[in-house]
Amino acid sequence: MANDDKTEKPTAKHRREARAKGQVAKSTDLSGAVVVSAGLIAVLAFSGAIAHSTGAAMVAIFGQIARPANVMTGAGLHGLMSLLASTVIGAVAPIAGVCLAAAVIVNVAQAGLKYSPKALKPTFSKLNPLTNAKRIFGPRAGFETAKSIAKVAVVGSLIALTLVPDMTHIQASVGTGPGALAVMLRTNLTGLALRAGAGYLLIGVIDYAWQRRQVEKSLKMTKQEVRDEFKAHDLPAEVKSAIRRRQLQAARARMMAAVPRADVVVTNPTHFAVALQYSGDVPAPVVVAKGQDNVALSIRRIANEHAIPIVENKPLARELFRVVEVDQMIPADLYAAVAEVLAFVYRMAARRKVAV
Repeated sequence: MANDDKTEKPTAKHRREARAKGQVAKSTDLSGAVVVSAGLIAVLAFSGAIAHSTGAAMVAIFGQIARPANVMTGAGLHGLMSLLASTVIGAVAPIAGVCLAAAVIVNVAQAGLKYSPKALKPTFSKLNPLTNAKRIFGPRAGFETAKSIAKVAVVGSLIALTLVPDMTHIQASVGTGPGALAVMLRTNLTGLALRAGAGYLLIGVIDYAWQRRQVEKSLKMTKQEVRDEFKAHDLPAEVKSAIRRRQLQAARARMMAAVPRADVVVTNPTHFAVALQYSGDVPAPVVVAKGQDNVALSIRRIANEHAIPIVENKPLARELFRVVEVDQMIPADLYAAVAEVLAFVYRMAARRKVAV
């Protein structure tokens, strides 16, 4: 069915099935932008405390280093490394915690909490060159390219708009004391980071809107699909069972109608019967009918009525019944056994012709 025919909104059941397969709208750019923005806010919020604790730790560390006799002992070296590690962890942990919380929140907000194990299964259709070509050269690739260009352009423009007006201030800062210079740099870098984060966040929101639109488009259904789903949902269990029973009867009737075209029927002799046809148009014989017990009896009866040869071969009949479905060719490992049966049938048919 062409995609142009899919004009109907997806049903709730169709959405649940798609979600179980991991088909949800999600933007990696939005997730990255939220995490970066949260990290910047955390740096600004904890910068004072981090600077104070780091300064105190540096004073303590340099104080210990000033007394080499204490540092060169095992206990002194262990204390120095412990102080250094605790300082680094204390400085990084609050920011890392905020970033982790932001990452969890933004991903849950986009995709929800439901676990989708089907999404982890390998999809061999993704290895199809045609599918990959459509993904590389299709609308999605164009949007991703435009998004990458937009990210560079927007962030670069914001950086330029921040730095260019401050060029005169930077020139005038020559000779400024360390304290005033640190305040000026902190102000400029903070403004620059916040503007870049805001631009990145805007791109992430646009990307999420586009991803959501693409998912909604892929979930659309045809009118026939919607009708079939509502029929299957609304029918009582007894009616569904009757429909399945009729479908099975129709499939069995079609299978029995194919028995007269068979070249041979391989039997067990009573439990299984498999009808084979070899037309020469296909590489191997095809199973046109198979059955067990009463169905096998019906296959043998039809074969007798149409003078189809019946050959008893218990192992072959069981194996054909087990591994080959109707309308499928036999597997390569059964070629030799089936070839012997067909050769026997053809020899018998040739002898009958000579006798006549």
